[in-house]
Amino acid sequence: MRAAGIPKPAIDVFSAFYEQLLRGASGTIREADVEPLTGIDAVSDLAFGEDEQRAAAKVTAVIKLNGGLGTSMGMDRAKSLLEVREDLTFLDIIVRQVRYVREQLGVQLPLLFMNSFRTREDTQAVLGRYPDLQVGDLPIDFLQHKEPKLLADSLEPVDWPADPSMEWCPPGHGDLYTALLTSGVLDRLVDEGYRYATVSNSDNLGAAPDPQMMAWFAQSGAPYAAEVCRRTEADVKGGHLVVRKADRRIVLRETAQTAAEDAAAASDLTVHRYFHTNNLWFDLHALRDILVERRGVLGLPLIRNEKTVDPTDPDSPAVIQIESAMGAAIEVFDGATAIEVDRSRFLPVKTTNDLTVLRSDVYELGSNGRLRARAEAPLVSLDPAYFKRIRDFERRVPSPLSLVRARRFTVEGDWTFGENVTVIGDVTLTASQGEARTVASGTVLRSG
Repeated sequence: MRAAGIPKPAIDVFSAFYEQLLRGASGTIREADVEPLTGIDAVSDLAFGEDEQRAAAKVTAVIKLNGGLGTSMGMDRAKSLLEVREDLTFLDIIVRQVRYVREQLGVQLPLLFMNSFRTREDTQAVLGRYPDLQVGDLPIDFLQHKEPKLLADSLEPVDWPADPSMEWCPPGHGDLYTALLTSGVLDRLVDEGYRYATVSNSDNLGAAPDPQMMAWFAQSGAPYAAEVCRRTEADVKGGHLVVRKADRRIVLRETAQTAAEDAAAASDLTVHRYFHTNNLWFDLHALRDILVERRGVLGLPLIRNEKTVDPTDPDSPAVIQIESAMGAAIEVFDGATAIEVDRSRFLPVKTTNDLTVLRSDVYELGSNGRLRARAEAPLVSLDPAYFKRIRDFERRVPSPLSLVRARRFTVEGDWTFGENVTVIGDVTLTASQGEARTVASGTVLRSG
């Protein structure tokens, strides 16, 4: 890592995690040691005036995590380069969202992307179309660190002569804090007079910069805040927030940190009501102070991510990627809090199922860059054998489906869809193995 020019704080973070890995650390958070999170504010109750919104927006920066390649969809470039609606990519829509707030409130509102070494070049090429985007001397992006992939059987660094770049991986979005420090961006933001940051994933277009929430966070006095949603049956496997009894700090508990005997209690929606949207807020001064105090190592919980050297080749050697979650930093800050938000702020695209819904007429894209739901989003399940990879998906679904009147849409087998296909109600399409079938343009698919 030193030979590759990785800064010392990032090496120190990796070393601390590696020691945990050698010790077999599990990071388990027991049900007996925590209580449910209750009594938090709700965004639906906010009613700040324009002056309060403007004052907060003047000292807030927007940060988007943009290091993901979309490997789960078979991509080898930044997922944010996918076209989502009306020939616009995730990046184009994010720029529209930021520009709208700038124009409405007359503020600069910096937009910065945390790129990985694999997403930076393509992202900068797209953002080059927006020469007005950069604010002063602040950079448009900063680089996430990289670390060696470790062979699962020996924990030694991978040697992959066929493509040496495959020997490296990004260290998860928990690297945000270290990258802000080592890039100098944290100091530059503070020196330029910015006080707060709002952070979210670039593939979550629901997390548009919200002046009401900027005003809320500014007046809260909290050093850190998480946006949370009410859990549903679809969210029981995701991370949820709890309160640690020992010190009353809010803690993020991921599924991997839940003991088997606690699984039932952890998934009880009447007990643990909130999941973390991965949208968060923090005070830039508070972050800098705690990074200085801890010498750049926040001490976030370890995430052991098992993959293959080549993510597109399941037969390549098994590796471990050491990662951490940025949401876990909530336990680091004394006085951290959370706010309940509507589901509309959580629209991540992790699969082609999600992309199908986002591209459909379930949503309308406004001039402000926000997506408005016209109906409750249906549950879409496309056969992964034929639709998981983006190139296969776009060949079989070349134009958006109409899903505004759909409840559930399941596709089993190899199907190709024409233009203007409408789904109504609960529909399942089934094709026999080896059989390729087509839904003609203009077809209306109905329940029953």
